[in-house]
Amino acid sequence: MSLSFSALPVGARARVVSYHGLGDSYRKKLMSMGLTPGTCFTVQRVAPLGDPVEISVRGFCLSLRRQEAAGLQVEVL
Repeated sequence: MSLSFSALPVGARARVVSYHGLGDSYRKKLMSMGLTPGTCFTVQRVAPLGDPVEISVRGFCLSLRRQEAAGLQVEVL
């Protein structure tokens, strides 16, 4: 079952399934940062106001804005 990136709580492990409703340029940006389909990541922390979200992916930490990454479809592991 896939769901949106924005639905993930802190500590959740997930895998990138697909991209839905993202512009081509932002999709390519996410892919260049290592978020390719099949990649696993962990939600590390969320800023006090809920944005941005820090994830751990491929051995480094990456911060994403929830609104921009909302089209990232993930599968909870």
